[in-house]
Amino acid sequence: MPASVSALDLFARHQPLLERAIEAIASRDHWTPYPESQRPYGEEALAAGPANFAALQGRHFELACPAVKGRVGGERSPYGFDLGITYDQPDLDALLTHLQAQLPAWRAAGPQAWIGVCLEILQRLNAQSFDIAHAAVHTTGQGLPMAFQAAGPHSQDRGLEAVAQAWKLLREVPEAARWTKPQGKLDPLVVDKRFHIVPRGIALVIACSTFPTWNTYPGLFASLATGNPVLVKAHPGAILPVAMTVRVAQQVLAEAGFDPALVSLVPDTLDAPVAKQLALDPRVKVIDFTGSSAFGNWLEDNARQAQVFTEKSGLNSVVIDSVTDLKAVARNLAFSLSLYSGQMCTTPQAIYVPRGGIRTPEGVLGFDEVAQALATAVSKFLADNERACSVLGCIQSEATLARIDACRALGEVLLDSEARVHPEYPAARVRTPLLLKVDASERDAYAEERFGPISFVIATDDTAHSLQLVRETLGEKGALTLAVYSTDEAVLEQAEELAQDVAVALSINLDNGLFVNQSAAFSDFHGTGGNPAANAALTDAAFVARRFVVVQSRRHA
Repeated sequence: MPASVSALDLFARHQPLLERAIEAIASRDHWTPYPESQRPYGEEALAAGPANFAALQGRHFELACPAVKGRVGGERSPYGFDLGITYDQPDLDALLTHLQAQLPAWRAAGPQAWIGVCLEILQRLNAQSFDIAHAAVHTTGQGLPMAFQAAGPHSQDRGLEAVAQAWKLLREVPEAARWTKPQGKLDPLVVDKRFHIVPRGIALVIACSTFPTWNTYPGLFASLATGNPVLVKAHPGAILPVAMTVRVAQQVLAEAGFDPALVSLVPDTLDAPVAKQLALDPRVKVIDFTGSSAFGNWLEDNARQAQVFTEKSGLNSVVIDSVTDLKAVARNLAFSLSLYSGQMCTTPQAIYVPRGGIRTPEGVLGFDEVAQALATAVSKFLADNERACSVLGCIQSEATLARIDACRALGEVLLDSEARVHPEYPAARVRTPLLLKVDASERDAYAEERFGPISFVIATDDTAHSLQLVRETLGEKGALTLAVYSTDEAVLEQAEELAQDVAVALSINLDNGLFVNQSAAFSDFHGTGGNPAANAALTDAAFVARRFVVVQSRRHA
């Protein structure tokens, strides 16, 4: 793209895509402009990914940074080696002052410019999906097939969804209007009004370590598309995918005639974090955060000057009442429990089964039989080590490894977590799921999120008891997902009511190619904003609307 191209030209170029995205949001059917299959991107892009990733290692990553005070780095691949990449760390006060100075020009560019820039950024990110995927593999620990989809097309889908929601809202605000009020026998009162879309101000996105793009793009693009400069505070263990994203954004901004630092990277270290300092700065007006409830709640309570959007920990649950095919159900849940070693915010942890058993076409199967069927399904699914390593990926954090060991004491071990040797990376942190049996009375064990490949099969009095426990625990802790298995329509209706009462997404009788931890942009709302696990939904209109205000002026015509 030539440097002389304007942001308005970009808007015109991408407007058909934008309008199609808006249609998809309205229909909620399957749609994506960014294929999740690797083939459409070409063999050349696929082959170049490893070399492009290798070229980044052991070097300094260059980005526009108006006020450099030092360098940080220290990422280590969960597959067992150091990345050796350093990044400029900005002087926070100087960077915020710089962005404050740039804000008027970016605000004046207007909605079409903001949207055009965002759409061009997304197109270029899509072209770099393989490169970003390799960066995600060696920061998050995901296997390459998952990293390609999650860090590439699926992240871009969510970004585009946020941009489309922004345009839906922005285009509804007229630039001007003439207001005429009849005055009876007197001349009508005629007033000319102008309406100005005003961004909130500097936006901060606090990225997580497990999905540094998927959980970052909604907030990043929702804020940028509504005229707010964006700081992305990367997690110290997963800076590279965020840095690559920021580099693309800065290139597009500069080529369109804007200050590239309107999207800036803020790296830090575990020993010297800066998120709290940034979050409390009065110049920061929007905050997006994904991570622990402890810090999410702190942000909500303390960052009072900002609009705060959080996705936190929760207690994703499964209720098994009755099934038509237990093996199919067990296989489905085995995949959900195994995928990325349970390090997804949608992975189920609490699986409620009546201690008297469940109904099947073959008769009633007891609690122990159901529990064993789940354990057997996980074991069979992970029997082939090469496939297991691809699906499990790696444990991203040493803290998660320690949690697996500590949680063995919380119940009777139904299926122990074991280390696997990765065929390419012998030092990789690969672990299989840990399944524990507990009684419903042992709430201290299962009623806290145990992040990682740790799940509980919980013996309840009956299905009514299971649903009551879900109501209580989700009311206290929240959740992003609830799955219910039943052949009884009355039970399913109760589940629908329960899901509305506790404001959680419900999946019913998934036993084939759809899994409870999947969330599709343009169709699924990720989170509801209605329970303690998240105060916002990705990416409904409310997620975008609070990032700008409308200021009007009026005068007599």
